[in-house]
Amino acid sequence: MRVTLSDAARRRIGLFDDVTGANALDCLTDDMGVCFLVAAGEMADAIGPDGRTVEKLEDRLGERVTLVETAETAERFVANALAPAVVHNVTISENRSTVAYAEVDRADTGVAIGRDGRTIDLARRLAKRHFDIDAIELV
Repeated sequence: MRVTLSDAARRRIGLFDDVTGANALDCLTDDMGVCFLVAAGEMADAIGPDGRTVEKLEDRLGERVTLVETAETAERFVANALAPAVVHNVTISENRSTVAYAEVDRADTGVAIGRDGRTIDLARRLAKRHFDIDAIELV
């Protein structure tokens, strides 16, 4: 699925690439900060030793930064987007709409939802943009 980026998102991705040395594939913003979709296998570079690289990026942007690693499959992508919650299994159901059912460890339900629903909202937005998933339900 092709994703269209705004000029502001392209500038943020350019800064991300310069600061971290990793590749960002997408950038979403909300009232709580900015979320970067990081290329598979490059999350360690994006975070940096003891989180110093992502902290430097936050300082440069003046915003809170969230990182999500991309994946080849929709199931893995949804699990990554809900991290750091422990996701045991993701099932994709395609009827009238496409829904991802994520089996989350009971103790991590709050983590998967996030403060004010931010984590699951970002996961839903990213899943829609990259895999045309209409909804994510926690089970």
